[in-house]
Formats: sequence, structure tokens, C-alpha cells
Amino acid sequence: MKKYKIVILAIFACVSLKGWAQEEGNVVGKVIDKLGNPVEGALISVENNSLVQVTTDRKGQFVITADKDNLLKVRTGKDDVKIVPVADGKEMTIVMDFSAEKVNYGFGLSQTNAESTGAVSTVYADQIDNRSTFNVGNALYGNVTGLYTMQKTGDVWEQISSMAIRGSKTLSNQGVLLVVDGLERDNAYQALNYISPEEVESVSILRDAAAVALYGFRGANGVVNIVTKRGKYKTREINFSYDHGFNYQTRIPEMADAFTYANAMNEALANDGKSARYSQNELNAFKSGQYPYLYPNVNWADEVFRDQGTTDIATLTFRGGSTKMRYFTMLNLQNNRGFIKNADSNDGYSTQAKYSRANFRSNLDIDLAPKTRLQANISGVLNEFSRPSSAGDNLIGKLYTVPSAAFPVKSEQGLWGGNNTWSGDYNPVYLAQGHGYTKGHTRALYADMKLSQDLSAVTKGLGASMRIGYDNLASYWEDYRRGEKWGMQTVSRWEDGVPVDLVDVTGGAVSNASGSSKLDWQYRSFNFQMNVDWKRRFDKHDLYSMLLYTYKFDDRNGTNVTLYTQSAGWYTHYGYNNRYFADFTLMFSASNNLDPNSRWLPAPTVGLSWIISNEDFMKNQSVIDFMKLRASFGIINTDNTPYQGYWYDKMSSSAGGYPVNNNFGGDSGWSEGALPSLNGTLEKAYKYNVGLDVSLLRGLTFTIDGFYERRSDIWVSAGGQNSAVLGITSPYKNAGIVDSWGTELGVDYSKKLGDFKLRLGGTFSFNRSEIIENLEEPKAYDYLSAKGKPLGQIWGLQAIGHFVDQADIDNSTPQQFGPVKPGDIKYKDVNNDGVINSNNMIPMGYSTAWPEIYYGFNVGLEWRGIGFNAYFQGVSNYTALLNSSIYRPLINNTSISQYAYDNRWTPENPSARFPRLTTEAVENNTQTSSVWLQDRSFLKLRNCEVYYNLPSSWLDKIKMRTAKIYVRGTDLFSIDKVDITDPEAIGDVWPATRSIHIGLSLGI
Repeated sequence: MKKYKIVILAIFACVSLKGWAQEEGNVVGKVIDKLGNPVEGALISVENNSLVQVTTDRKGQFVITADKDNLLKVRTGKDDVKIVPVADGKEMTIVMDFSAEKVNYGFGLSQTNAESTGAVSTVYADQIDNRSTFNVGNALYGNVTGLYTMQKTGDVWEQISSMAIRGSKTLSNQGVLLVVDGLERDNAYQALNYISPEEVESVSILRDAAAVALYGFRGANGVVNIVTKRGKYKTREINFSYDHGFNYQTRIPEMADAFTYANAMNEALANDGKSARYSQNELNAFKSGQYPYLYPNVNWADEVFRDQGTTDIATLTFRGGSTKMRYFTMLNLQNNRGFIKNADSNDGYSTQAKYSRANFRSNLDIDLAPKTRLQANISGVLNEFSRPSSAGDNLIGKLYTVPSAAFPVKSEQGLWGGNNTWSGDYNPVYLAQGHGYTKGHTRALYADMKLSQDLSAVTKGLGASMRIGYDNLASYWEDYRRGEKWGMQTVSRWEDGVPVDLVDVTGGAVSNASGSSKLDWQYRSFNFQMNVDWKRRFDKHDLYSMLLYTYKFDDRNGTNVTLYTQSAGWYTHYGYNNRYFADFTLMFSASNNLDPNSRWLPAPTVGLSWIISNEDFMKNQSVIDFMKLRASFGIINTDNTPYQGYWYDKMSSSAGGYPVNNNFGGDSGWSEGALPSLNGTLEKAYKYNVGLDVSLLRGLTFTIDGFYERRSDIWVSAGGQNSAVLGITSPYKNAGIVDSWGTELGVDYSKKLGDFKLRLGGTFSFNRSEIIENLEEPKAYDYLSAKGKPLGQIWGLQAIGHFVDQADIDNSTPQQFGPVKPGDIKYKDVNNDGVINSNNMIPMGYSTAWPEIYYGFNVGLEWRGIGFNAYFQGVSNYTALLNSSIYRPLINNTSISQYAYDNRWTPENPSARFPRLTTEAVENNTQTSSVWLQDRSFLKLRNCEVYYNLPSSWLDKIKMRTAKIYVRGTDLFSIDKVDITDPEAIGDVWPATRSIHIGLSLGI
């Protein structure tokens, strides 16, 4: 009987367990991103019970035990968070959409787009790591809202993108703050150059007061926060990629051939009233090419540059972890071989422009205890780079200024070409191949560690963290130089059109290669951050509050260059019923750049947001998935100062100063510096922002922001308000005021339609500024004043043509820029005062520094693993000033471009763009004027990728996770109005490049 009782009880227990399982059973689901791709390694936990947690597998699937009334919290490897109710009796599909994406403010402040009140735009790894660039800065053109990124040409290691957020805003420092994982690194742009796209999870652009408030002084111009990849829960990934690129220089200015140059020189001399340099016999010789050693015709670009350079990028990463420890480790190797022709013609060394870099990163997250977490990050960089000759020899400048007729590459006797007008050190081929090389070695270490402690034992929701960081960078420079004889033969007499008497011209001397080395620069910094935070939920009220302290020490090689900065503040975030949110920040900052009376001034900011889509009146519609209205206001102080120690009386050593120590015999001594700037305060940024974030139709997302900013108390010189009778340099005053305003728009559409995946996106930014006060000197006419004009406004004379002849000159309004001749530029008398001088300078064009309009758009389509992506970027309301010898030729024995020759004034071409040719510096023609301004607007195809992802059915058989092959093109074309160069490479600079890359990536 007892046995039967046991059986009955067991059956009853099983029935009971089955009934209980219906109440609290296994919940099955899948986590996908907005493109429908599975999210591996996401942590799924039961809200308010973090002990119940699982992770998603490679297909994004999970099974977790949860009650039907529970909420599930999903956290991905990139810290996106979404909280969803358990679906009763249904398999769940959780989409990590726009509202779930993390907004990364730094300082451990983790919020989603739904909770955030700040204006923050973010671009993720899938749109960064597909551009085959050496650094992450060159992967951001046009694909993140609010960030202006302009390309720089030159040697690879010098191609660090220039950046601005919301354009120009102040008369002082315009630089943005760059942080990595929320920590300010070295001098910003070196760090940018050393971070490869393969290690980046996301890049967030912090634009308004609510977003930048925690950064104190340094955040006034906006913050670029690069977030590197971290480990994932209960996964193991190994990824390898290799990329080989073929690089090509584009739009090298065409310089005139020898015959054209010689004719142009004779024409210019005739215009100057001087005799011709080249006789008819010499012109015939240039044209025929019969005497290449006596009358050469050298295309210097063809002789210096080869057709193609190469690039290699190889990356190996390890990523994964358990619930207790997570890791991401990367080794990245890069090399580039440039465009120097015959670089290996010397015995024992190469003069090729070369760059090699090894980059290592390891990010660890370790749960030391259930309530203690350690985060440790370390990154190291070793690179080596070399160039022919040295930067001081100005190879690229001489390439464009030495005429094709100057001398042969080498004389008939085997000497490097040169003569008395252009010595051998002007020979571009000699500088590229025979004058030696310089080499640099840079090593960098970035390390930081963060310890976080849950202090709920003290009071519920309390926590604290401490973080330290250390950077150490140095660059060593080596110089290897050799000398050579140079020369050529010149003709002293002709007979019957044939040269008969020759003269040898030689110079220079042969010297063995000699080397020297030095520490070029060095940098160290120390970071310290500490915060105490408290997070609680009371019914419908969510509260997060934090006390923060930061300290940073920067030390560069040199004297009086050490910088100390500190900040302390209070931040509070409040949310009500998941609908209304408010942020309040109060920061105090100090810096040794400031006089003691200007430190620790308060900087308050407020951010507000309203999630409209969570209101009851929005629940019965299926169009809008998420809608949030944002607004913010704040005061951000800065430590921009006129110079170090501006509040002191200064004495400086100078020529003509007062003699000291009985030094009456010399001409140097001590003189009084600028008057001290007393009673100073801080430059302040009053920032206002209103924004709207909308996600609709389960795939379309757009954000729009309108902003206004007033910069006041900017340090400006008071010299314009003081008479020269003062007799000393005027002090600076906090009197500058600049207003700026604009709008920003970001759009993204991601959709999976059967086997098709479609992605469309775009960004648009407009910014305009106005100078309200700058203490400038009184102007004769209002239009001469910078007040009321944008920052970077150009003033120039309005050209109305060229003088036709002497009668035209005599009958025209006098121009007070020196004597003029027929073919010189004629200007408009703007003020009708009967004379043309500097008072006729009017505002024209736009800034040469930053465009007012910056935009980008992209399109991507994939079908069964075959796909393409194209990224376009453009600018408008942007002006270039054409002041290089390419446009102003022949002066000081420089060359002439074919474009300048074709567009020069002649009596037969009186409506030409440029004035007459001349060998003299004609002051009238070199005035800034409409002649020398060029619309610099452009639209570029920044990147295009065609790829194939191998099917998972194939990969499963060989136990691989992913495999992709691709072909990419970078900067394939540009639509612009610049005639002879790339719009980002105007003047005597290195040409822009385009590249084609082939590569593959593998994952197991």
C-alpha cells in the first residue's frame, strides 16, 4: 500500500510541475538586428532577477525560464538594451531597433535612445569596417550626422582627417574633443590616426549641451567618442581579414611643356618691357626635341611618380567570453608603398615613401565578484615611415615650380641636372631618388583600467567606479643624406640653327651618406576619473544620480607645456512612466591655462525629452514605432586663452629692446610684452537645441535637429580699440561674441524583403555663423566690418575684367595697388569715391576652412549573400583661394601650368579668366579678388563595395561562421567645378588618390 501511495504522490507532483511550468516555463525567442540578421552573444535576463540569464547562439536564438508577467532585458555585445514583456505562449522575435540602441556619453553613463535627452548621432561597425582605410577618421566621411570631416592629402601617416562638429563657432580654438571609450586620449589626432576601423564598435558624435556637459571645458566644440569592441557573453569568435589595395594618384596638374613654357616666358618678359629669354633657335630646339640634354622637355611628374602604389591590411581578432569574463583582442598589420619611381636605384637603401604599422588591442571585462567588475584596456602601436629626401626639401613644391625646360633629369655626362638658375637641389628626380631619405619611428601605449563596485549593501542602487588611464607616445626621426655633383651644358653660340659652342655648368659635390637622429616629439598623459552613482525605480519614477570627478595631466616635450585640468560635477537623470525624461548637469572645471580668478565657474545644462509614441493616443496606430521630442539648453565654459600667462606682465628678449647687463654694444635686449589681461573670465558657449527622433514603418528612422549657439566672452585683442599712441601691444579682453545656428538631418531605411536586404541612408548638416563683436578697429564703410559676417568670411575686390590698352587705363577709375598695364585686372569702384583701394574690398564667397553645407548618402542591397554598398559625400557653400604658382606662374623663375597658359589674358583673348603673364610680382593682380576665388563644392563617391557572403549551408560543413570576398573602390570619382586638381588637394600639395581593394574576411 505504501508503494502505491508513493506512485500516486509522484504522479501528482508531475502534474503539479506541468501546471507550474505553464505559469513559469521556457520562453523561446530570437534576437535580430534591424536588418534581420541574428544577434549572437546577447545576454537575456529577467528584469529584477539578474541571476536568471541566458545568451543567444549563432542564430540569435535563446531559451529562458520566465513567468508570463516578467519583463525580459536584452543586452547585446555593443551594449544596446531593450526591455520587452514575455509573449504568452508565443515564440518571441526581439528586434534591436533604433530605440534600443545605446547612446554612449562616456563616464559609464549607459542610456538607450529611448531614455536619452541629448543630441547624439552614432555610426556602427558595419558602416565603418567596410572602407579599407588605415584609420577610423577616414571612414567617417558623410555617414554620421553633425560631423564635418575633410580629407587631407600627403604621405599616408600625415593623412589625419580634420574634424568639426556643427562647423565654426568661435574666434578662438575650433578643435573638437576626441575620446576613446569615454577617455580623452593623448593629443586627440594622433589617437585618431592609430585606431583602425577593425577595432571600432561605434563612433558617437555628441553635439548639444546635454550631451557634452560632463566633459567640462573640453566639450564646448563637441565630442567624438570612439567606442572599441568588447567581448560577448558565452561566445567564441575568431576573425581574419586581408585586404590588398592598388592606389592611384588623380588629377595631377598638367604643367606646360618646354616649348609652351619658353613662349610663355618670352611673352611675360615682353609684357614687363624686357627682352626675350629664349631665341628663335632655342624655341625651335624645344619644339623639335633634337637636343634633349641642352633643351630638355621634362615632365617632372612622370619622372618622379610611378603609376601605382600598394596597400596591405591584415587583421586577426579574437572575441568572446563567458558570463564571468569577456574579451576582445586584435592584431592589425598595415603597410603602404607610395608612388616614387625607381626608388630602389640606390645601393643599400630605398627612397620610396613607405609606411608600416602594427597595432595591438586587448579589452577585458572581468567579474571579480558578483558585485565587482574590472575593465582593462590596452592598446599599443609601433610604426615606421620614411620619405625621400626630407620634408624641408619641398619635393612636391619643386615638382610644380621647376619648369620642364629648366634642365634634363641627368646631363649627358651623367650628372644630376642643374644650372645657375635652378641648382641641383631643385631637381625633383634627384630629391626623389638620389638625395637620401628620412625615416621616423613612433611607438605609442594607451592603457586604462576601471573598477566598478555595486554598493547596494550600503543602500539599494548605490554604486561607485574608479578609472585610471596612461598614455605614452614618442617619435624618433632619422636622417640619411648624401650629396651629388650636378650640372649641364649650355649653348653659347649658334650657327645656321645649330649649337656649336657649349659651356659646362657644374656645382655641388659628392659626399657619402651621413646620418643623424633625434627625438622628434614625446607625449605623456595621465587620466583619473571617479564617480559615485545611485539608481532606483519608485513605481513610475526612474532616478539616476552621479557625482563625478576627473583629473588629467598632459606633458609634452618642451618647456612650460604641461597642462593640468580638473572637473567636478553632479548629474541627475529622471524618468516618469517611460514617457518623460529630464537631465540636469552642473559642472565646475579648472585648468592651469587660466588665471586663478577664472577657475571653477559653474556650467549648468538641462535636457528634456518626451516619448510621444508611449502616450495612450499613439497606441492604436501602426505607422509610428517610436517618436521622441528633445530639447536642451546649457552653458559650457571653455579654457580657450590668448596665450600662456596672459594675466602677467611680460618681458621678452628682442632686437631693439632695452639693453641689460651693460650690453650697450649689441642690438638686442629686453622689451616689455603685451599689457596683462586682467579681470578675465571664461569663454562661454550658450547652447540651445531642439530635436525629433522618429522610427516608423518598422524600418525607417530619421532624426532632425535645430540648434543655436552664442559664444560670448571670447578673448580678443583690444588693439582695434586703442590708438597707436599707446606705444605697446594691447591686452586681450573677454569681448568677442559669435552666434551660430543651423539644422541637421539623418535618415536611415533598413528592410529585409524576402531574400533581399535593402539599406538607404543620408545625412545633411547646415551651419552658419555671425560675428557680433570682435573689437575690431573702426571701418570707413560698414561692409568692411567683420561684424555681421560669418567666421572665415573672405574680403576681396570685385573684378570687372582686364585693362584693354593704355587708353582704357587712362579713362578708368585709378587703382592704388601700384602701376598697371594692359592685361592687368580691373576692379569695381564699390563705394563710388573715384578711387579703388582697400576700401573697395567687399565680402565674397564662403569660408576656406569649413563648408556651410555638408551631406552624405548611401545605398546598399544584398540578395542571397551577393551585395553592394555605395557611400557618397559632398559639401557646398565652400570656397577655395587660388594663390599657388599653379595659378600665378613664372614669378621667381617658376613654371606654368597648361591651365594658366590657356586661360591667360592676351589682346586676342581679352575676356580670359587670369591676367597677363608676368615675371614680376604685380601687386595689383595679387590682391584677393573674385578672380582668385573658386567654388570648392563637390560630390564624391567615397566608397563602393561589391561583395559575396558565402552561404551558411556551405560554411557549416567546414565549421566556419562567416566568409566574405569583396572588391572595394575608394574616392572613385568627384563631381566638382575645380578644373585641374581635386577640390581637396588645391595648390602645390600632394595629389589626391583613388584606390581599388580586393580582400576576404573569414570567421570561425
